[in-house]
Amino acid sequence: MPPPIMSGQPISSLLTVIITTSPTPSAPSTELISAILSSFRSYCESLLSCRVIVVFDTYDRITSHPRLKKGQVTADGAKTFDLYKQNVKELILTEFGDNEGQQTLTHGQGEAEFGYSGIETNFVPFLLSQTTDRRITFIEPTKRLGFGLAVRSALRLTETPFVWVHQHDWPLVSDIQLGPLLDIMQDTEADENIPVRYVCLPSVRLLSYADSAHVTQFPMLKGLTASLKRNFRTESGASVPLTPMFFWHDKPHLASTKHYLSRVFPTRLSILRGAFIEDTIGQRARNQMKEGDWAKWATWLYYPDDGQRLCLRHLQGRTWEGAEKESEKKVLWREKNAKCVVGQLN
Repeated sequence: MPPPIMSGQPISSLLTVIITTSPTPSAPSTELISAILSSFRSYCESLLSCRVIVVFDTYDRITSHPRLKKGQVTADGAKTFDLYKQNVKELILTEFGDNEGQQTLTHGQGEAEFGYSGIETNFVPFLLSQTTDRRITFIEPTKRLGFGLAVRSALRLTETPFVWVHQHDWPLVSDIQLGPLLDIMQDTEADENIPVRYVCLPSVRLLSYADSAHVTQFPMLKGLTASLKRNFRTESGASVPLTPMFFWHDKPHLASTKHYLSRVFPTRLSILRGAFIEDTIGQRARNQMKEGDWAKWATWLYYPDDGQRLCLRHLQGRTWEGAEKESEKKVLWREKNAKCVVGQLN
C-alpha cells in the first residue's frame, strides 16, 4: 500500500513515531508492544508507514521487590529484559521494515547529558542501532534515563517536523484523524494566537475535559476554553475537534519536533535523569497557563464527540503480566469472591 498523502506530502515524510518501553512483568513477551502496533493497524494505519524510534529504557537496581517507576527490578526481571529487547526488535523490524527480508543494522553510540555540566558523571551513554535507511532506530541506554530523557534522546535523532510519542502500554481504541491533525498543525505554525503544537489523545480521565473541574474551577482556564475550543477546518474540508489542554501529558500525543525541543528541553537542566515530563515540566506549564500564558505551550486535547469518545486504553504496564496471566488472575479473583459470598450466606 502506498503511504497516505497529506497536503501533497506523504505522512511518512512529516512524522516519526517514538515508542518508549522499559522492564515490564510481561517480558520477554512482546504482548504490550504488539497490542500497540495492532491498534495502529486498526485505528491509525498510516503510523506504520512512518519512521520509528524505539527507546529501551533500562533499570537502575536489582532488588527483591520490583518498583518499576523507580527503576528497580527483580533478578528475574533483569534476566528477561535482554531477551525482551531482542524480541521487540524483531517485531519492530517486521512491522516497520521494507518487507525485503533481513534488515541490516548499523551501530553507533550517543550520550544523554543532564543536570549541571560541572559534574562529569551527569550523562548516560547509549547504544544506537539503525537500519541503513534510518527508517528504524533503537536506543539502548546503559543506565536508566526516565521517560523525559528517553523522549529527548529520540527527538534529537528525529528528522521529521512532527513526532508521535507513544508509551508502551496505551493502545488506541478509536480512529484518529492523523492527516487532518498534521494539516492543522502546519496551517497554524505561524499563528501566535491559536497555535496547535501538541495534541494529546483522550483517556478515560480526560473525557469531558472542557467541562471538568480541571478547567471550570479556574476562571482563566474556563475563559480560554470558551474562546479556543472549536472544530478546525482543513483545506480538504475535514473537521477536527480540539479543546485547549492545560497540561503537558506523557500519554500518547502528537507534537511539533521543534516546539518539543525548544519548549520542553531548552537546556540540559530541563529535566533530571529518571523524571517524567508530566511530573515536572507539565506542572510548571499548568501553573503558567493558569496565569493566562497558554499560547507558549500550545497544548490541545483531541475532542471527538464533544469529549465523549475514548481514544486510549491503559494496560498498566507496570503490573500487567500478559493476557493469559491476567485472565488467570481474574478467574482466581472470581473464585475467591464467590467463596466469600458463600461464607457470608452460611
